[in-house]
Amino acid sequence: MANIHPTAIIAGGAQIADDAVIGPYCVIGPQAVIGSGTELKSHVVIEGNTTLGKNNKVYSFAVLGGMTQDLKFKGGNPGVKIGDNNTIREYVTINAATDDGNFTTVGNNCHILAYSHIAHCCHVGNGVIIVNACQIAGHVTIEDFATIEGSVGIVQFLRVGAMSYIGAMSKITKDVPPYMIAHGDPIEVRSFNRIGMERRGVSEEGRKAVKEAYRILYRQEGITVAEALDKIEAEVEQTPEIRHLLEFCRSSEKGIAR
Repeated sequence: MANIHPTAIIAGGAQIADDAVIGPYCVIGPQAVIGSGTELKSHVVIEGNTTLGKNNKVYSFAVLGGMTQDLKFKGGNPGVKIGDNNTIREYVTINAATDDGNFTTVGNNCHILAYSHIAHCCHVGNGVIIVNACQIAGHVTIEDFATIEGSVGIVQFLRVGAMSYIGAMSKITKDVPPYMIAHGDPIEVRSFNRIGMERRGVSEEGRKAVKEAYRILYRQEGITVAEALDKIEAEVEQTPEIRHLLEFCRSSEKGIAR
């Protein structure tokens, strides 16, 4: 039987795994699903159509699944889906999607630190680190193993690429390509994330290819983004990282940070 503190309020219909831990003064709504090994520390609120997977730790005063703040919301039953092995610290808010049947999603093994906000219809991948007080607007996609330092703001409908690193206090107004280090207001790409790629097991060939792609895209003068991408395709070894970088940049709707 789940370890539920007597001060917690659990609505009828909530599904709580037998080994979950629900701490003092938590409030769990009737559609909540809480997986095996997940622990809610205290004063956590789980609202709406919200699923938490296995072995998550959610700290005090986090609110997960709150109704979208999008003024286009017309009702229905959107929600939030959170995977396994995530840490969600104090006062984090993750809002439900806007449209009926859609979900805001967080993958596995993420570390989301205090006071951060993930708005409606966002998609956060696996292994993402979001440091304190980041404010992420609606419809943002953050790919696997990205790191976003403290107090970063991200404009709606943007993307942060895989293994990218965003410096603290930045304002993201364009897509940040995978494997890049970016910082500033407005955001500018400053380098490529060699250390991050090493830590994530990217091959030496992959790292060298990304270095060369960075040189063409960001250090070669008098060349447009489209010309740079064509040159990367023609001249740089087509490792998985380069193929992903090209697809990401070519599919950008808001333009990439430079």
